Amino acid sequence: MRLRTVAILRSFGPDATKELARRSWDAGVDLVEVPVQGDAGWAALAAVAEIAEGRPFGAGTVLTSVDVRRAVDLGASVIISPGIDAAVVDATLAAGALPLPGVFTPSDVTLAVSLGVATCKLFPASLVGPQWVSQIRGPFPQLGVVAVGGVGLANAADYLRAGATGVGFGSSIEDVLAAGDPAAEIAALNALSAC
Repeated sequence: MRLRTVAILRSFGPDATKELARRSWDAGVDLVEVPVQGDAGWAALAAVAEIAEGRPFGAGTVLTSVDVRRAVDLGASVIISPGIDAAVVDATLAAGALPLPGVFTPSDVTLAVSLGVATCKLFPASLVGPQWVSQIRGPFPQLGVVAVGGVGLANAADYLRAGATGVGFGSSIEDVLAAGDPAAEIAALNALSAC
């Protein structure tokens, strides 16, 4: 599965989440992520599952193996976490889903690779910038990196040019979708991806 562009739909109600998910997929975004913090997050994930029709979506901010199972049961094919937790990664792999744990240090990356993770989420990316990606690819050349946190249209290409395989748009997703031609913006970013 390619994760060149990810739309992170946090804190929207179920109806707004469905609409943003449709618009994101229509624009060519590879993955729609719905963070599952609290009942509202789970309701939004279930709403996206209803309209996915085979399009990939993931559950974000997953912190426990119990929530891994719940998300996979709803149809999530990617399990995204803010940090790296062995139990969550193991449960995700056992469920046949793709883990996308958050990493920030070389030690985090080492742990992720030892657990069999092929792609990690650099979070929060804006605190270290694109140079982190190019530096970490030195000792971990096969590692996929999706930059998340402070990423928008103004800097997404910088992360991709530095070697990131993808970028995630959180609070900036509405700006991306409001661009004059969001499909062209997403296509240009997808073309820069290292994957």
